[in-house]
Amino acid sequence: MLLLPAVLAVLTLVLALVYSAVTPPSTLMLGRWLTLQPVERVAVPLSQIAPALPLAVISSEDQRFCLDHGVDFGALRDVVEDDDARARGASTIAMQTVKNVFLWPGRSYIRKAMEIPLALALDALWGKRRMMEIYLNVAEWGDGIYGAQAASRHWFRKDARDLTRSEAALLAAVLPNPILRSAGRPSPGVRRRAARIQAMMAHTEGLAGCLRP
Repeated sequence: MLLLPAVLAVLTLVLALVYSAVTPPSTLMLGRWLTLQPVERVAVPLSQIAPALPLAVISSEDQRFCLDHGVDFGALRDVVEDDDARARGASTIAMQTVKNVFLWPGRSYIRKAMEIPLALALDALWGKRRMMEIYLNVAEWGDGIYGAQAASRHWFRKDARDLTRSEAALLAAVLPNPILRSAGRPSPGVRRRAARIQAMMAHTEGLAGCLRP
């Protein structure tokens, strides 16, 4: 009974070490490949992504990204105490990265229980720049569109390094539901959310210091 968890733990550690240097696929990408569905993804280093995009993502998703250690325990406590709180409110960028790379989509207490120790461990192992780099290379931005470079080319016909602040805010605005929301053809609701994110970016640049080379 103990053999399988031990094997899974060792496999995860090995993959985590490999992914320190090699950009991983997401589990959603693997699922599409296994079912012969197309995938758009071109992995690029963080240095080839406009600084506006990680700033937009931090502003929208995880303003304590540079301060926490992969898990925001205060936000988790609020979710536990408030039955009406949405789980995404407690999900840090590290936890979302762990879910995308090692786990499965959908809400589950089992998955969340696995996310937390993995996020803590990989935040320490990879560091903040590598965590953000992997996140921006596995995030889904449309049907079969993964990573900042593919999203930038698909929606804006340019490389990720050339994204404007408004385009970065649009990409961040669709992350909660990239299948129903479009950065290239944004609905009024997406435009409003992007405008709020862009306004926040002006006040959160000081929170992204951990991403400096």
